[in-house]
Amino acid sequence: MRSGPGAPAPLAVEMRGIRKSFGKVEVLRGVDLDVRRGEVHALLGGNGAGKSTLMKILRGVHQPDGGEIVLDGAAVRLRTPSDATAAGIGMVFQEFSLVPTMTVAQNVFLGREPRRWGVIDDRRLVRDTADVLDRMGVRLDPRATVGSLPVGYRQLTEIAKALSQLARTLILDEPTASLPYSEVERLFELVERLVELDMAIVYISHRMAEIARVADRMSVIREGRRVLSDDVSAVPPRQVAEAIVGREILHLADRDAGRGAGRPDRAVRPHRDTPALSVRGLCAGDRLADVSFDLRRGEVLGLAGLIGSGRTELARCLFGVDRVDAGTIELDGTPFRPADPCAAIAAGLVLLPESRQQQGLVLQHTVDRNILLPSLRRLGRGPFVDDGRGRSVCEALIAALDIRGVHRAQPVGRLSGGNQQKVALAKWLALRESGPAPRVLILDEPTVGVDIATKTDIMHLIMDLAEAGTAVLVISSELEELLAVADRVLVLRSGRVTADLPRRDIADEESLQLAVQGA
Repeated sequence: MRSGPGAPAPLAVEMRGIRKSFGKVEVLRGVDLDVRRGEVHALLGGNGAGKSTLMKILRGVHQPDGGEIVLDGAAVRLRTPSDATAAGIGMVFQEFSLVPTMTVAQNVFLGREPRRWGVIDDRRLVRDTADVLDRMGVRLDPRATVGSLPVGYRQLTEIAKALSQLARTLILDEPTASLPYSEVERLFELVERLVELDMAIVYISHRMAEIARVADRMSVIREGRRVLSDDVSAVPPRQVAEAIVGREILHLADRDAGRGAGRPDRAVRPHRDTPALSVRGLCAGDRLADVSFDLRRGEVLGLAGLIGSGRTELARCLFGVDRVDAGTIELDGTPFRPADPCAAIAAGLVLLPESRQQQGLVLQHTVDRNILLPSLRRLGRGPFVDDGRGRSVCEALIAALDIRGVHRAQPVGRLSGGNQQKVALAKWLALRESGPAPRVLILDEPTVGVDIATKTDIMHLIMDLAEAGTAVLVISSELEELLAVADRVLVLRSGRVTADLPRRDIADEESLQLAVQGA
């Protein structure tokens, strides 16, 4: 406890016997949770475990079917998010709730704008937002349009929005999922300052190192029940991980999968001498400058860099989303200049984008429609789609990727973050089931916001795809993941390649971090 020795701090939040069902699916089965003033309480659990539903109940988004909520000793009913805000509950959701056409300042104070003579006071709006960002230690123009910002800065805007509401209890749902390494420590320092002000913090994260660094106590939810609650210092990380997934797991560095941190001396065995993807002198505005590299069949190439380094911009150029100004691209030795994503897909190069909800999925559509979207022409029978074959493809991929508790006719928007990511991956894997498999797979932050078990599944899938001959480019801010799966790591800084490092030459995560930061 950060409150030190002596009597425990008073309880800010008590949730007792919380139950919630959606239709016939029981999501929460009598969950208890208590959070004290001046503490960070980590809430852990796999995707679909029920932790987000529990927090949405505390935030007034959902109504519980049973149980009781007590805030600072008084029983309450939170019928709406406005009720929760008035009660001092703030939440930063994992998926953004920003208006992309508005500025940072307009988003931070949306619905609470300062006014003068009945008109919004723009100067004060910008000034008040700048004050919030200054307290966070973040350099960000309050007048910048949110839609033009990288994902990491949108996340910072969400945090600023919550902090501006003077919440006494703050729920942070995967707050560092999109933050660069250099900003994570600032967030931790901010959390510590809030704790010193006697705030109660519920911290949802899948990153065990973060939990050990920032949290005092923790609770683990699995299949709608609390299965573990204790001081963070009292439980070994591996025991926590096994409580989350309900079985024994292997740590990334412990794998004997023939690749990554456990076998840094593994030699790449490309299926062909000709690179699957060859890039020379690629330039795109002020985002990319003279980028060159090769990626071979059966190889996993990691791409590391800070936000703004050009990682996502490179992926978008290769996939035909953004225009290339100069340079050459070859696929299996053949010149390739994608006019659009359809041309890239037809040529065998596919992209799992950084933001699955905005760019990777159609949330209103069902699981099967999302999975089959790129394969519709291949599944055609004359002017019609072969529904039977499509159904078989979907069911096979749902089983192969272990997308649990999901029916193919279910809307993707109702799935957990981990299951959504698996559906986004299945969309490209479906091409293998209906015709030629993709030759080059680009994965931009493939494990953002997913639990330990799903992360492990995705890492294994990357290695399996490479072993089968796919050339894989993995962009990730999680340097541990790059070291676990990559044969080489390319470092980008300010749109330029500054290092091309064989995995065996990277001693540890700290060494790679120094290369990323240019130290």
